[in-house]
Amino acid sequence: MKIKEIIKELELYAPLPLQEGFDNSGVQVGDVYQVATGVLLCLDITEEVIEEAIELDCNLIVSHHPLAFKPFKSLTGSTYIERCMINACKNDIVIYSAHTNLDNVIGGVNYKLAEMIGLQNVRILSPQKDALLKLVTFVPELHAEAVRTALFHAGTGHIGNYDSCSFNAPGTGTFRAQEGTHPFCGEIGELHSEKEVRIETILPAYKKLSVTRALRSVHPYEEPAFDFYPLNNSWEQAGSGIVGELLDAEDELTFLQRVKDIFHVPCVKHSQLTGKKIREVALCGGSGAFLIKDAIAYGADVFITGEAKYNDFYDVEDRILLAVIGHYESEVCTKEIFYTILSKKFPTFAVHFSNVNSNPVKYL
Repeated sequence: MKIKEIIKELELYAPLPLQEGFDNSGVQVGDVYQVATGVLLCLDITEEVIEEAIELDCNLIVSHHPLAFKPFKSLTGSTYIERCMINACKNDIVIYSAHTNLDNVIGGVNYKLAEMIGLQNVRILSPQKDALLKLVTFVPELHAEAVRTALFHAGTGHIGNYDSCSFNAPGTGTFRAQEGTHPFCGEIGELHSEKEVRIETILPAYKKLSVTRALRSVHPYEEPAFDFYPLNNSWEQAGSGIVGELLDAEDELTFLQRVKDIFHVPCVKHSQLTGKKIREVALCGGSGAFLIKDAIAYGADVFITGEAKYNDFYDVEDRILLAVIGHYESEVCTKEIFYTILSKKFPTFAVHFSNVNSNPVKYL
């Protein structure tokens, strides 16, 4: 099995186009066409992790945090990042990272955190915007079902928990085939009318190319007519943070203590207690303080994240309880997500959890 096959499964789960513009998810270094010997899963890439991969005979390391965020002008080994790159290259190790694309996908990091806390009715807090297109195409009546099926298989027609969504309206199309064409119906040089179906469906913008290919592959016309329209709708199936509900409301201190125990953190930093019961919970792993306003606007009782600034604890006032559990602690569960993805597809392949504690924050 090639390393590329393993990466394909990760990207089916967390497509790279879902990452934020500042991010650098994907292959960091290495030849993905080599045969895979084993996979090492981690949160961060450190020199100790590279050595661990060598000892375990793993030539693929899958991390949540990308090793390289910025372009290199030189590779001299002057930083731990450069030393990791050099050592990985020397030992034919591929480094692959799934960062904000894993944060933004349903079933990703934040959904795992919600599962650990026991939240119900989980949904995305801040859905992605300007991420959807509407496809409109026109198909002869007898071929409409085949075209719809191909479009759905290519990733169109998903609205919330529904799939195969489309709108269909009958009509009449006209065209005149010119010399050198090979019309599916009608004669060259004659104006032709055909009973057609107008098919409308929705798709993520990043799937435009694959959907176009699917459409052209099954549409009977030599030159099918189709249009893509950008939508202002929010995309509820991808975005930042999540919100969910507790089955039973808890008082604030009881909830904070339970969060501390669940995530095995030395301490939970929190804002002034509001005196409210905790039922509606918003959260975002890692550096999620940018979503505090969204959590307040939603009406959540608490917002949990990995990092927040000093003034964030002031700014929430008594509108919401802010709880900060540590960046590493809020995302170390990513190893379990990777393991679930890979073990389901490759149940007999060697997949290892890194035993390196890469948390750069220490507690006295």
